[in-house]
Amino acid sequence: MTMRRITQDTAGGPEVLHVEDAPVPEPIPTEIRVRVTAAGVNPVDTKVRAGGAGLGDDMTAPPFTVGWDVAGVVDAVGMGVTRFAVGDRVFGMPWFPRQAGAYAEYVTAPSRQFAHIPDGVDDVTAAATPLAALTAWQIVVDTADVQRDQRVLVHAAGGGVGHLAVQIAKTRGAHVVGTASAAKHADLAALGLDEAIDHRTQEIARATRDIDVAVDLTEVNGPASLAVLRPGGLLVCVPSGVPEGLTEQAQVEGKRVTDFLVEPDGVALTGIARLIAEGTLTVRVAGTYALEDAASAHRELEKGSTFGKLVLTL
Repeated sequence: MTMRRITQDTAGGPEVLHVEDAPVPEPIPTEIRVRVTAAGVNPVDTKVRAGGAGLGDDMTAPPFTVGWDVAGVVDAVGMGVTRFAVGDRVFGMPWFPRQAGAYAEYVTAPSRQFAHIPDGVDDVTAAATPLAALTAWQIVVDTADVQRDQRVLVHAAGGGVGHLAVQIAKTRGAHVVGTASAAKHADLAALGLDEAIDHRTQEIARATRDIDVAVDLTEVNGPASLAVLRPGGLLVCVPSGVPEGLTEQAQVEGKRVTDFLVEPDGVALTGIARLIAEGTLTVRVAGTYALEDAASAHRELEKGSTFGKLVLTL
């Protein structure tokens, strides 16, 4: 039995991605096998494809299959699995930061890295959710423990992680400031953003101040974010860790800075699913592509102008 999957034989641009046939994986004890119906596309996917991201040995030497966000139907269960049965609709971010091979028709992974897809939530929305929503949740709730009336600054607020971080911070009662292009400001306001900064025309230091928690999803706004933090405030640097020298600068100023990397968490994903089903959390899907058009999805994402997530459909 074989399946289609996207693979690459070398690092490079989107053109290195291509479809191949591969054996369907078998679940071992505690694992489930998911027949994938949709797979989310994330910036980390494009970085790994290009030869970067520094996620470990199994993602540095092709051939490999990128992707971590999956939604689909359980079609086999390993011994010991009690949370899911064949036919259940599930979604998850398995194995991160190890290779998950989500751009494929089947994926196997530990059952506790998945959650049930709520009734009324479609597979495309579910596939768009795990990596971005878990990143936002683990930063806002677990790392920063954002509290009511705190001022939170989210850079790249219109991106996959950013638009969810805005909403999760709002559910905690925070006052949320976000940077994004002017074209995204109205949509972000509809999601609850209190103040929008046009990163193309405004300086952060002049546009805001007294920030309790800053989330830099851009790799370039660490120093500017530190400058607007209150004493004791926290800066979370997400894509590539803390820039050189920023930790020392933060200590001198009586502020805090940390790096961050998301982890699989089926329990948190279950809570996130509940928020989506209730209408408290909106996951924006910017567009969908067929599996074989993964290269086109990567090209679109690398333009840096999408609002929300791109998703591959199978």
